[in-house]
Amino acid sequence: MRVTKLTIAALAVVAGLSLTACENGADIAADPKPATSAPTTNGDAGQEQGQEQGQGQEGGTVAGTGNNEDGKTDKCRTDELDVTATNATIDGDTDGTVAVTFTNGGGRDCAISGYAGVDLKTSAGSLSAERTGEAAPSVVLKDGEKVSFAVVHPVNDSGGSGVRITGLVVTPPDETKPVTLDWPGADSLPVTDGSGTPVKVGPIGSAGQGG
Repeated sequence: MRVTKLTIAALAVVAGLSLTACENGADIAADPKPATSAPTTNGDAGQEQGQEQGQGQEGGTVAGTGNNEDGKTDKCRTDELDVTATNATIDGDTDGTVAVTFTNGGGRDCAISGYAGVDLKTSAGSLSAERTGEAAPSVVLKDGEKVSFAVVHPVNDSGGSGVRITGLVVTPPDETKPVTLDWPGADSLPVTDGSGTPVKVGPIGSAGQGG
């Protein structure tokens, strides 16, 4: 009988220890320690800020080429302009029109405004075109862009030979170096009484502008 009592007591002690262990395990599972991240040092923050500033500098605006010390765009020079002339006369017009185009090939931005000098070579000598007097806007040409102006002349419908045109001499605004071109318009001008020039030149941009 004594042996039985001791056995029961021993079993009770073991059961109690097992219960306590289970409860402690449940407490550990229900209350784990929170995960922690490594703190950001001042050095890391400074590096990230420097990278952001570097990206901002890469996206910054760079001053365009062709500007002088005052920040103004330099004028277009004859040597950096490709000059061409085409017949732009529209059927039914009482006057003929030749469009002269300046194309910027200088590799930089340049400014052009006012009137070009225009002279026609004729069988009767050189004939200077007269300005129309229209307002002349200032135009900034980027490399490869172009601007045109009009040369307007009377059409020889007299039936006679008139004054034969042999060439066109164009001097860009504010320049002294001319460019000589073939005349693309009508072959001749009507003979006038000498009271005025029969040829008119419009300002830069008067014949349209393209890129």
